[in-house]
Amino acid sequence: MDSMPFMPGALVAQPLRSLLVDAGRHPRGQPHFSAASGLVCAHGRAYVISDEEHHLAVFSDLHSPGTLHRILPGDLPHSKKARKRLKPDLEALLLLPAFNGSAHSALVAFGSGSRPNRDLGVVIPLNARGEPSTRVQRFDLKPLYEPLREALGEINIEGAMLLGDELVLLNRAVTGRSKNAAAHYRASALRAVIEGRRRRVAPRSIRTYRLGSIDGTELGFTDGVALPGGGWVFCAAAENTADSYADGPCRGAALGVVDARGEVAAVHRLAPPPHAALKVEGIAARRHEAGIDICLVTDADDPLQSSQLLLARL
Repeated sequence: MDSMPFMPGALVAQPLRSLLVDAGRHPRGQPHFSAASGLVCAHGRAYVISDEEHHLAVFSDLHSPGTLHRILPGDLPHSKKARKRLKPDLEALLLLPAFNGSAHSALVAFGSGSRPNRDLGVVIPLNARGEPSTRVQRFDLKPLYEPLREALGEINIEGAMLLGDELVLLNRAVTGRSKNAAAHYRASALRAVIEGRRRRVAPRSIRTYRLGSIDGTELGFTDGVALPGGGWVFCAAAENTADSYADGPCRGAALGVVDARGEVAAVHRLAPPPHAALKVEGIAARRHEAGIDICLVTDADDPLQSSQLLLARL
């Protein structure tokens, strides 16, 4: 697919809050949640995962510190290099309705698949009030990821969404090594993989995308969320890196709209607010008569900096 030119003018993202937490409950004593990578807004809450934590952070308003809910055992090392090597790299979060015989929904977190130890998925049940359960379920994503590796080579799953009766996984491009791609599966396949009933699930279709570039660095998907009517919106970052493992400087970010036919309808360069990271990694959206409200979370690639919750409007 040919790349889309940017729409005129940069889209402004307004800061809503820093993702502050109780430092006494953070495994490394941080007063904030950093490296946010996935976002779901539901039940009057913002649920956030990080690619460098074993916890889910939940924010119930724009002021109070968020609460941390453990979703994986143990704590990651303090050393950045050791933490990067061992982390499960949870990069995508979606809301799964009425999961596993329950009357209530669940959150599902997806590892990136960029290394063998990153093929982990986590199901976090929610109660009727939207509070996370302490009884989470881990599952193996290899049944989904291995066929995708065969098709794409190196993978780096950054987004996951339910689009009608389909599960869509978004692969982030690395210039010269891999492509931006949307892999489509039957939604029922995800439940079958979670329950251990399928050992191999090939995607129904894979569509590749070119999103343009910023200062010579190609934009890559960092998340996506479905819209009513079959379309979806995505966030993307231009991160100058040679592979899916190493971080690199972020040249900028963008938001885009994909229509119900799967065509990119618009790409908007994102103007970051003062003192906020350029790299947006999680997205949630709400469509209404006046347009689309989009919430985003950021990753500064620095544990000393808090991730931010931002608001943009299309």
